[in-house]
Amino acid sequence: MADSSDFSLALPLPQERCAASVEAPSSAEAEVLELFDALRPSLLRYISSFGLSAHDAEDIVQEVFLSLFRHLQQGRPRANLRGWLFRVAHNLSLKRKGTNQRYRRAGEHDESEFSQGLDPSPNAEELLIEKERQLQLLAVFSALPEQDQSCLRLRAEGLRYREIADVLGMSLGWVSECLARSLARLQRVSGR
Repeated sequence: MADSSDFSLALPLPQERCAASVEAPSSAEAEVLELFDALRPSLLRYISSFGLSAHDAEDIVQEVFLSLFRHLQQGRPRANLRGWLFRVAHNLSLKRKGTNQRYRRAGEHDESEFSQGLDPSPNAEELLIEKERQLQLLAVFSALPEQDQSCLRLRAEGLRYREIADVLGMSLGWVSECLARSLARLQRVSGR
């Protein structure tokens, strides 16, 4: 029968297993990480200049560096990687911008179809607000002097200032003053 201490020698310890599974980064990984640290801020600024959101810009940066990793793993040329990164970022930004515009246009189209089905007449709340405003205006109109009320009624019928003055036997200046004073009171109440 074997001693239990023999088994412990044969089994790797958990730390040894972890150390064995962690490999040193490949040269492609190290190069990508180095370029990521150096160029990420300037790539983000460039991508943002296309009018894309910060979220979209971050996504594109991730896609760019994933593409770079694949590029290097396949043994493709390493000349001018900075320019290569910006070219890929440029192309992906244009593609994302076009996609966003298509979604925006599709959303606008959907909203316009939705709004066409809505009843354009005022709802109950809007009707109540309008009725209250009319009652306030009527109360202010009723509180005006009789002469001011008459001037407003005639003006509402389309008479000109001179015609109102003739009908009421007033001076033209007095008609102007009555109408200005009355309209100012009504505008204060209506908030317009």
